[in-house]
Order: sequence, then C-alpha cells, then structure tokens
Amino acid sequence: MGKKKKDMNRKKKTADVNVQKDSVKNTKAVQSSEAAKKPEAVKKPEAAKISETAKQQEKATQKKIKKHQGAVGSKAANRIINILLVVGCLTIFFPLYMTIIIAFKKPSEMTNDVSGALAFPKAWNLDNFAEAMRVTDFWHSLGNSLLLTGVTVIICVLLHSLAGYVIARKMGKHGVFKISYYYMVSGMFVPFAVLMMPLVKQTAQLGIANRLGVIILYVVFFLPMNLMLYTGYLKNIPLALDEAACIDGASAWQTFWKIIFPNMKPMHATVAVLTAMSTWNDVMTPLVIMSGTGQNTLPLAQLNFQSQFGTNYNLAFASYLLALLPILVFYIICQKQIINGVVNGAVK
Repeated sequence: MGKKKKDMNRKKKTADVNVQKDSVKNTKAVQSSEAAKKPEAVKKPEAAKISETAKQQEKATQKKIKKHQGAVGSKAANRIINILLVVGCLTIFFPLYMTIIIAFKKPSEMTNDVSGALAFPKAWNLDNFAEAMRVTDFWHSLGNSLLLTGVTVIICVLLHSLAGYVIARKMGKHGVFKISYYYMVSGMFVPFAVLMMPLVKQTAQLGIANRLGVIILYVVFFLPMNLMLYTGYLKNIPLALDEAACIDGASAWQTFWKIIFPNMKPMHATVAVLTAMSTWNDVMTPLVIMSGTGQNTLPLAQLNFQSQFGTNYNLAFASYLLALLPILVFYIICQKQIINGVVNGAVK
C-alpha cells in the first residue's frame, strides 16, 4: 500500500511539471506571435502617414496651380477694369475741360479745327463771366434757384422720411401699405411729357402757376424715388428701438422725430443731394409752369444764350460753370453721407 501511494505521488508531480512546461511554451509562443505582429502594426501607421503627406502635397500643388490661374485671370480682369475706368474718366473730364477752356476764350479764338478747339486761351480773363452774369440777371436767377431747391429739399426730407417710416413699419403686417408702396413707387415710370399739359392747365386753374406750384410739383415728383430709398434704409433700423420707446411711454410721433429721424442722417444726405441736383438742373418744370412770370431760375436764364441763328458758347459755358459751383460745393460737403446712405439703403 505504501508503494502504491508513492507511485501515485510521483505520477502527480510529473503531471504537474509537464503542465508547467506546456504553459511556459504557450506563453513563449504568444509572445513571439505578438512580437511578430508589432512590426506590422507599426508599418500600418507609417503607411497611413505617408499617404496623408502625399495627399497634402497634392492639395498644396493644386492650390498653387489655382492661385497661379487666378492671378493670371485677375490680372487680365484688372487690366480690363483699368481700361474701362480710364475711358470713363476721359468721358467725364474731357467735356469739363472743354467747358473751362471755352468759357475763358474770346469769340475770336473759336475755330473749327480740333487743335484750335483744344488749345488754351491766349489770355485768361473773366470778361465772359461778367457778361454772362449781366445777361442772365445772375443774382436774381440764383436766388430763385436757391429758394426752389432749398424749400423742396427740406419738405422732401421731412415728408418723404415720414411716409417711408410708416410704410416700412406697416407693409409687412397690412397689405394696404404694401399696395400703396408699389403704387407710389410706380410713379417713377410715368414720363413728364405725359403729365406736362394737364399740370399746366391745373396749376393755372388753381392759381399756383408760380414758385409755389413748382415746389409742390417737385415734392410729388421726387416722392417715388425718395420713398424707395427711405423704406430700404429703415429695414436696417431694428424694430426694437420702436418697442423700447413704446415701453417708455413715447407715442409713434415722438418715436419717429426723436429716435428714428436722427438715425437716418446718411439717407437724409443722400435724398437731399439727389433732390437738390434734380431741382437745380431742371428746365422743363419751371419753363412750362412759370413762363412769362419773370421768375427765372438759372437753367431758364441760360436759354438766353440760344437763339434762332446760333449760340454764344463762350457766354453759355461761363454761365454753366457759375451755376455748377453751388451744387458742387453742396455735394462735396455731403459726399461721405451719400455713400453710406446709398450702401445701407441697398441692403435689406
């Protein structure tokens, strides 16, 4: 019995030893397989990095090619734009140059050849300007033009801004205001020739065939354009200002004059200059309404230089330069505000 127990113990020990050897072999095999797999795992990220760098290089080369092509295209486009700008400047400055040169020339220096027309005057004097002021009754005509232009600009800024405010705030809620807006803006497409004869008859019947009637007509004529400008500009002024003023107890009238109206200064300048230029240079309305009253504006007085047999260009061009100066000064003063008003009024 003792021998059998000893044999059994020996067999167990040998079995345990064999199990330990097998486990050691298995662990070594696993480690060797993992060691063999590690280079492959290392190789895969390296290959991915190489492919990414290649893609980045390709993208960089494509960008360079596009930039080169875009630079070539932009250079060609810039050259075309520069040429168009030069041509545009010539079309503007050449007539102005001719106006100045002819205004200072004597009638005896006017020739039919191109070189004589483009040449400077032999003597720079102001005789033509003095004669033009005498013929046109310059100061009286200037006063009428300033009166018509100034009153028209003030009324247009006050009334048209108020109408634009009401329509801009209500046209999104009520269809009546939208229809009214399109109806009034459509007045821009009606030519003056269609309205000329009825207006002459109506102003004569109402007894306003004078400066008052001309001012009323100007306010009506400029309503469509000014209304469109004010309505577009008011879309940039938030409605929260109106709501805050309403909460503070302000009425709609107070909200407009104390809050909205001061915030529309750029558009006021734009409307003022556009209205002033149109009123200042207008000939037809004063001609058909105020003819025979003796209340000539500068454009009407300048018609004296044109007769059935010819035109005195020296005096006419001198008068044109005199009439140009006031409106040019007004435009230079309001130039920055005009640009801001047009840009903001064009964006919804």
